[in-house]
Amino acid sequence: MDLTLTEDQIGFRKLAREFLDNEVVPYRAEWDRREAVDTAIIPKLGEIGFFGLTIPEEYGGIGGDYITYCIGMEELGRADSAVRGIVSVSMGLFGKIVLEHGTEAQKQEWLPGIATGTKLGCFGLTEPDTGSDAGNLKTRAVRDGDDYLITGSKIFITNGTWADVCLVFARTGEPGPKGVSAFLVPTDAPGFTRTEIHGKLGLRGQATAELGFDNVRVPADALVGEEGEGFKLAMKSLDKGRVSVGAGCTGIIQGCLEAVVAYSKERQQFGRPLASFQMIQDMIAEISIDADAARLLTWRAADLIERGIPFATEASKAKYFASEAAVKAANLAIQAFGGYGYVDEYPVQKYMRDARVMTLYEGTSQIQKLLIGRAETGISAFL
Repeated sequence: MDLTLTEDQIGFRKLAREFLDNEVVPYRAEWDRREAVDTAIIPKLGEIGFFGLTIPEEYGGIGGDYITYCIGMEELGRADSAVRGIVSVSMGLFGKIVLEHGTEAQKQEWLPGIATGTKLGCFGLTEPDTGSDAGNLKTRAVRDGDDYLITGSKIFITNGTWADVCLVFARTGEPGPKGVSAFLVPTDAPGFTRTEIHGKLGLRGQATAELGFDNVRVPADALVGEEGEGFKLAMKSLDKGRVSVGAGCTGIIQGCLEAVVAYSKERQQFGRPLASFQMIQDMIAEISIDADAARLLTWRAADLIERGIPFATEASKAKYFASEAAVKAANLAIQAFGGYGYVDEYPVQKYMRDARVMTLYEGTSQIQKLLIGRAETGISAFL
């Protein structure tokens, strides 16, 4: 693997950082306090190309490789993970399933809007009683002539109150993963309700919702793939989603590093800058090493995707390491800042709160370990 970035990749990173430093970083604390990102940022993100990464130009995207995608997600994570989640879920979890498994009509209907940020998608998998055990979800889709009627609920759905369309996973057959199917459901469909969840520890500016389905009617051509393939599609999408989370967490670690380095050079104690103290340099070194390690693990998974080589285990390793390292980096950053790290005048306390959820969603750290253990031993620890 050649780790040298191309001119296009370097150019995109520079463009992304300059844009985010001007349009997101100055407002992230305010958005966090009021628990709402200004949605005016969404079309601006679309103009820069964040929503179109890896989506072909024929569907409104800008194309690009997965290393460039990781660069974009890292810069978003450094700026504001709440904003990264908007992009990653709509373009990643939702858009990539439509791109890879949707019909041509489904692609033409939804991808141009998704790729430009003029429409948002969400990913309706998690339910109140099924998080890690997604194969046993309870939402049902019952065939009714040329339609399906969907009934059930979803929870912790990113973009849930903003999305124009939801990729809903519902049971159409036997108990267990093989009875799950996937449907494209417009959020303005009769019987579709959504309630925003407030009071989150982190990602406070991101719209996170509980969704309800009361006999929501969708045509049979809303089915993505075949009946019974939904769980498989969801797991494939989450594999790539973990690469995005790994990149976003790398951004959190990088943000912590930059914040601590800058602060430690400015802050004076005992007549000299904090940066001159051995214990502060020890913290900086740990964060710096973890940033490089997380980035390399994530880029390795992205490189495998680009070359068409199986990558699921590598994605789990990247997601596990980067998310846990992001929590560690944020805690170290707060320690280095002292009391100032505990208030939102500085970004490190937000990095800590945002990082904590990364160990939970798109597969908890414990699930990642089980996936890695299964890959190493050939024995599944799942029931």
